[in-house]
Amino acid sequence: MSTTSRLPWIEESSSLMTKYNFIRRINWGRLSVVAVPMLWLGIFFFIPFLVVFKISLSETAIAVPPYTSLLEWDLEEAYINLKLNLGNYLYLFEDAFYLDAYLSSIKIAAVSTFFTLLVAFPIAYLIARTESSKRGVLLALVILPFWTSFLLRVYAWMGFLKKNGIVNEFLLGIGIIDQPLTLLQTDFAVYIGIVYTYLPFMVLPLYSALEKLDITLLEAAEDLGCRPAQSFFLITLPLALPGIVAGCLLVFIPAVGEFVIPALLGGSDTLMIGRVLWDEFFLNRDWPMASAVAIVMLIVLVLPIMLIRNGQGKEESI
Repeated sequence: MSTTSRLPWIEESSSLMTKYNFIRRINWGRLSVVAVPMLWLGIFFFIPFLVVFKISLSETAIAVPPYTSLLEWDLEEAYINLKLNLGNYLYLFEDAFYLDAYLSSIKIAAVSTFFTLLVAFPIAYLIARTESSKRGVLLALVILPFWTSFLLRVYAWMGFLKKNGIVNEFLLGIGIIDQPLTLLQTDFAVYIGIVYTYLPFMVLPLYSALEKLDITLLEAAEDLGCRPAQSFFLITLPLALPGIVAGCLLVFIPAVGEFVIPALLGGSDTLMIGRVLWDEFFLNRDWPMASAVAIVMLIVLVLPIMLIRNGQGKEESI
C-alpha cells in the first residue's frame, strides 16, 4: 500500500481520536447539574413567556380562548397567513393609565424595599452577632410567618389597621389621638403589608453576608481611632453590599407585581400593575392587552437585573 493511499485513513483516525478526546474532556457531572436548572427555567419560564408573548400579539375575540390565532392557513387554497398585532404595545404608550400604573408600582415597590431594608438590617446584624447556638432559634422566628397562610397574615393587618382596630384603640387609649385615624385602604397600609410580608426575604440574604464579616476588621478600625458610625459605613456596609443587593431584588421584584396586598389593604386610588393585570384578564377579558402589560413589566424588571449582574461580574473579574 502506497503512502498516498494511507493518508485518508490516517486523517480519518486522527479526526475520530480528536472527537473521542473532546468527549472525554467534557465534565458530564457538571453538565448534568447545570442542565437541571436550565431545564426547569425552560419549562416553567421560557415556554410560558413565549405563550404569553404570542397572546400579546393577537387580537381580542369573543371566543374560547378570547383571542385570535396568529396563524391562518388553508390547505385547499395553499396559503399561510401570519398576522401580528402590535397595537396592544402601542396602546400601552398612548394611554397614560398604564404608564401611571407602572410608575406607581415602581414607586410603591421602591419605598417598601427601602423600609424593608431599614427594618431588616438591624435584625440580620443582631442574629449574625449572636452566639452560634442561638442563631438557629432566631432564624426560625424570622421564617415562622411562612408557616401560616399569606392571605391570613394580610387579613390580620386589616384587623390591626381598621378604625376600630388594635392600633387606633391603643392610640386612643394612651391619649395620642382624639379620633380614629384612617389607616386602612391607604398607601401607608400597603407599605406596612409589603414590609411585613417580604421582611424574611431581606433578612436572610443580609444575615448570610453579615455572618461572614470578619469581626477583627472592626476591632482593627476601633484601635486606629475609627468611631462606630465610621466603621459601619467604611467596613460593615461595603462588605454587606452583596446581601443588600440580593435582598432588595428579592423584595422589589415581587412587590412590583403585587396584587393581594394592594387589593385588601389599599384604597381604590392605589394603582398597581398587578391590579391592572387582574382587571384586564378577568373583568375585561382582554387577554392580549393583559399579556402585553405583563411582557413590558417583565422587561422593565429583567433588564436592570441583567445590568446589575453584568456589573458585578465585571467587578469580580477585575
